[in-house]
Amino acid sequence: MSVEVHVPELGESIVDATIASWLKKEGDAVKRGDTLAELETDKVNVEVNADQDGVLQKVLKQVGDVVGVGEAICIIGEGTASASATNGSAPQAVATEASPSNPRETSPTNTGNGATAAFSDTQRPPSPLARRIAAEHHVDISQVRGSSPHGRVTKEDVITYLEQSTQPTAPAETGVDPVSAAAQPAPQKAAPAAVQAGSQPSADESNGRVERIRMSRRRQTIAQRLVEAQHTAAMLTTFNEIDMSAIMDVRNRRKDAFKEKHNVSLGFMSFFTKAAVGALKAYPRLNAEIQGTDILLKHYYDISIAVSTDEGLVVPVVRDADRKGFAQIEREIAELAKKARANTLSLADLQGGTFTITNGGIFGSLLSTPILNAPQVGILGMHKIEQRPIALNGQVVIRPMMYVALSYDHRIVDGSEAVRFLATIKELAEDPESLLLEG
Repeated sequence: MSVEVHVPELGESIVDATIASWLKKEGDAVKRGDTLAELETDKVNVEVNADQDGVLQKVLKQVGDVVGVGEAICIIGEGTASASATNGSAPQAVATEASPSNPRETSPTNTGNGATAAFSDTQRPPSPLARRIAAEHHVDISQVRGSSPHGRVTKEDVITYLEQSTQPTAPAETGVDPVSAAAQPAPQKAAPAAVQAGSQPSADESNGRVERIRMSRRRQTIAQRLVEAQHTAAMLTTFNEIDMSAIMDVRNRRKDAFKEKHNVSLGFMSFFTKAAVGALKAYPRLNAEIQGTDILLKHYYDISIAVSTDEGLVVPVVRDADRKGFAQIEREIAELAKKARANTLSLADLQGGTFTITNGGIFGSLLSTPILNAPQVGILGMHKIEQRPIALNGQVVIRPMMYVALSYDHRIVDGSEAVRFLATIKELAEDPESLLLEG
């Protein structure tokens, strides 16, 4: 009996996805729960699992195809695995799970003509980007050790493997003359996807001076939504600066005891999350959204925290931040950031959010104008802390200063309201003890 495998429900407002990779190929034996393919959506990657034991008889959709919710992507039926599957002749860019005869096998295996890898129940398959880079450089991905949680092989792992592989090796160890080896022609790099599809490459592409890379689904969505935010909102930005002396003093005095008690570091994000909550309570229109001709004022405080990952910016949400203490906020931010970089965020982690905080200071940004995270109408930008001279009580003193920026939707937030909101952030941050009252 043959059964079609369909695209699962992808979450609120997500109606389609792109086939990022196939982890099984036609003729492979599969067990119930095995991951067959990985789908790339606007927000997260979703795995498609087998609902029954059997053999993958036919793949209906190829890598790069856009598929809708409920659409059939492959067929599983009864039978035995093909000889090519049991001999490990998988295409180089495809990683398969452990064979049914040894489902608990955790060490990578390779038969010499493909990149067949085995994964334990807790180990996630390599990321699509890692597989793509490995295929382009003719790397057997089963030989790459994953450094992320669950042993998942990421782009950095493949790049590190490539860098280590290019280190010169002594002739006595390899039996190869390094001079002769260097003279061998480099393997041909796979043609860009657009060129393979039939488009004519430019002269610079043909001679290797330009590389064409397909934009990921997430990156396409980021680009589209950022442009939409600028086109649909009357976006303005106001700036202020904060003397970070008081926060840094509290942090330096309390960080060791805080870490020992709560098993999490005391960072700056919890202070600014609390300050944002206090300012949002005072100026509720920054915690709203526009729906047609209505304003939806939200009386809860789900703070979105921007996290940079290899595949683009994601904005997971700390729920009910007004009801949580510093330790809870720091712990949730750390857990969400870890999941984001391991590509294990769920749709629930990303949905909603009433106000966003982004910290460009960790990358050295001194000043920027953050773009709204629609449909939100406000976003706070933090920046690098720098020792700067300021006038204080008639004297010039050196203080650790941070520029902060508030981008807002002028359609419902007046300029004076935005300026006072940011001034409230400044007042609360410069008097950290007042933040205790905002819980």
